[in-house]
Amino acid sequence: MKTVPMTENVYDYLAQHQTPLHPILPELIEVTRQRPDAGMQIAVDQGVFMNQLVRLIGARRVLEIGCFTGYSTICMGLGLPEGGEIISCDVNQETATVARHYLKAAGLEKKAQIILGPAIDTMQKLLTNRGKNTFDLIFIDADKENYGSYYEIGLELLRTNGVILADNVLWSGRIIDSADTSPATEALRRFNALVRKDSRVEASMLSLADGLYMIRKKG
Repeated sequence: MKTVPMTENVYDYLAQHQTPLHPILPELIEVTRQRPDAGMQIAVDQGVFMNQLVRLIGARRVLEIGCFTGYSTICMGLGLPEGGEIISCDVNQETATVARHYLKAAGLEKKAQIILGPAIDTMQKLLTNRGKNTFDLIFIDADKENYGSYYEIGLELLRTNGVILADNVLWSGRIIDSADTSPATEALRRFNALVRKDSRVEASMLSLADGLYMIRKKG
């Protein structure tokens, strides 16, 4: 097994050798860094990967569960073609306001929509109003206790060969700490086990950032 220890210096080198996405992103990183919950923002390399994935699978419709201050929304939105759409679900009015400001600054106000309210309710409405097999990519990065529900409804909304990305599946290593029985950790364990055994999908758990599950819906 060959892995590279991800020291701060190694990560800085890695981050400096990514393709820059948009000049507004460093400003958003700094603004978010001032927040006590700044750790909720995705990593720079993860944002680049997600932007590339949107392009590689030819995604036109993206659904995001958990917007925070909009960094991931911008990364994915910038990968969309003309006429593409990203819908982001969140419950926090304050962070959604920040996200809307930076989405506009990134030129994405016509492609991006943030819907406030419980994501499960929003997903059910999308299923009713738009039907199954509607989205090309779904990014799950919200409350861990509902990952299983987001996944199940997401599979209905996702087209064949579409991709679900689920964040934080390694949970800073706590996922393998048997002493950690917190609700969020236990929920992530159940979710990871569900995906692993699910014959409807093919999945690869990546060590990117805090662990990213890349899940393809089979035909």
